[in-house]
Amino acid sequence: VQLQASGGGLVQAGGSLRLSCTASGRTSSNYVMGWFRQAPGKERVFVAAISRGGGTTSYADSVKGRFTISRDNAKNTVYLQMNSLKPEDTAVYYCGADRVIMTDLRIEPADYDYWGQGTLVTVSS
Repeated sequence: VQLQASGGGLVQAGGSLRLSCTASGRTSSNYVMGWFRQAPGKERVFVAAISRGGGTTSYADSVKGRFTISRDNAKNTVYLQMNSLKPEDTAVYYCGADRVIMTDLRIEPADYDYWGQGTLVTVSS
């Protein structure tokens, strides 16, 4: 499956952005989907994940209450709605697809099999 992330940009602190990740090649409903981010000089870290049907979600503590992950399987697209953005949210955001179905959504980048190219989010203070 190929993943294409989009929607990044420059926004002021307190603002909002919505990221999209569209899958092609194979239907995205076969995969758990996740969003991760990587700030300059830092490792890629988990942001949010969503189950194949969309009924279960998981969030990093740093984004709970501000970010919402959702998916539209008819469009093979996963979204990340980001509200109340902070300068520390600045990073390249990546979407990933996890083939393995576990009881709990996985949060380690190494567990994800496919990645999009990343989209840059910059939050100014």
